[in-house]
Amino acid sequence: MALEQTHVEWWRHAVIYQVYPRSFADGDGDGVGDLAGITSRLPYLRDLGVDAVWISPFYRSPQKDHGYDVSDYCDIDPLFGTLEDADTLLATAHDLGIKVVVDLVPNHSSDQHVWFQEALAAGPGSPDRARYMFRDGRGPDGSEPPNNWLSVFGGSAWDRVPDGQWYLHLFDSSQPDFDWRNPEVGDMFEEVLRFWLDRGVDGFRVDVAHGLFKEESLRDQVVPEGERQRGGADVNEQKSMVERTHRDEPMWDQPEVHEVYRRWHKVLEEYDGDRMTVAEAWTQTPESMARFVRDDEMSQSFNFTWLLASWSATAFADVITSTFEALQDVHADPTWVLSNHDVVRHVTRYGGGAQGLARARAATLTMLALPGSAYLYQGEELGLEQVDVPEDDRTDPTWLRTRDTDAPEIGRDGCRVPIPWSGSEPPYGFGPGTGQPWLPQPAGWGTLSVEAQEADPASTLAFYRRAIAARRTLLGAPGTVEILSGDSHGLGEDVLAFRRGDLTVLLNCGSSPVPLPEGEVVVASVELGAGDREIPGDTAVWLR
Repeated sequence: MALEQTHVEWWRHAVIYQVYPRSFADGDGDGVGDLAGITSRLPYLRDLGVDAVWISPFYRSPQKDHGYDVSDYCDIDPLFGTLEDADTLLATAHDLGIKVVVDLVPNHSSDQHVWFQEALAAGPGSPDRARYMFRDGRGPDGSEPPNNWLSVFGGSAWDRVPDGQWYLHLFDSSQPDFDWRNPEVGDMFEEVLRFWLDRGVDGFRVDVAHGLFKEESLRDQVVPEGERQRGGADVNEQKSMVERTHRDEPMWDQPEVHEVYRRWHKVLEEYDGDRMTVAEAWTQTPESMARFVRDDEMSQSFNFTWLLASWSATAFADVITSTFEALQDVHADPTWVLSNHDVVRHVTRYGGGAQGLARARAATLTMLALPGSAYLYQGEELGLEQVDVPEDDRTDPTWLRTRDTDAPEIGRDGCRVPIPWSGSEPPYGFGPGTGQPWLPQPAGWGTLSVEAQEADPASTLAFYRRAIAARRTLLGAPGTVEILSGDSHGLGEDVLAFRRGDLTVLLNCGSSPVPLPEGEVVVASVELGAGDREIPGDTAVWLR
């Protein structure tokens, strides 16, 4: 398995750290994170060793979906600051050698966007309505939705307006979907791209990149008898690609979407500095994911198969093999990710407690050894687990839309709790205010704070810094990964082993120790004594 390394753009082998603005750092003491807070903590990210920061949406928004409902793509929501604050953040990051990637939400806007308000006022058949997916309903009086599609956040994907028409929202009802067959939509987003590129951003993470276009007929989704209809590519279900391969999805991954990214590619080529795009594309197969990163389209696409893999040497090996095979023909570099703002934190997914943390560190060290870019989610370097947020404090629209149904979804608040910086009680140095921030932090997080872990060389934070520093020694290493048979090396079937250049990486997914092969230990996910000749269970090691 080899990828041609004919380019050296910064993003091809970067470590990129995701910041969820509400929950990273609070600069003004109102309990909600903001741009000034992010700027104040950029030296921490430099010391962590990351190459870039990806910042989730900070645009003007009613905050029904915490910024993924955008009312103005070219301004900052006052909750987070001002355009001047954004300029200061960009300048400070660049002075520290950190690139900045911002989130772009092209599938839908807020219902408070001026275009949607104009559409409501203009009425059926108007050019204003043609910017969104307005349709007449079914049934004699049009009282039934235009089709059977469900929202990812629960319930119908259609809402009716007072004049009788319906509009499509694949997410919350406050997030109407654009009609990308209307050229005005594409023109508007090119202006948005140029606005932020002119201000100096280095790239865009594209939300719901597999959306945008729907089958033009808007036909019903076909659901096999006996199978529950789902809201399309539901990230909360965390279904593997294999489980979704044969699902009928007329609302996702239509071929026309690729013309959009070809247009964007040309725009980015006009700017210096290797500007980039990364797709959040929950596609059904590695091959469909690879279509987003052809030479004239996007730079990268998130590789969710790594995130969704079970704790198994075989599963991880299969992901590595299928990823490289899918990308080979398009000459693209892979991405690797274990957590983000939409999924359960991987310490918890791997079992929680000491075992979950050991596995999380081992999986992280393994992915950092692979060619391509590694994406980290804020707080994972502290070993944070998913928080069980009390029902009365939950704010995620997934929970709000389903809590009174027969199948409530707990929502994503648990991975979005503000991270601890210092002190022994909330808000743990999150900001200058006192008391709990916008989502309550649990008791006992003082030992996990940045301040506490910086004083402990065995901490998860110290491990991340060592691992990222060790990864830098791989820059320029071959982009070839050779999977080794654990059995042939006497390590057993529970061990994932691969070689990259002169580096051998071992991941013991079993519970029993295995012999440590000959070689110098470069870095390990647990502390190994000088005389240790075994790899404990749930541990990863780099050898030279």
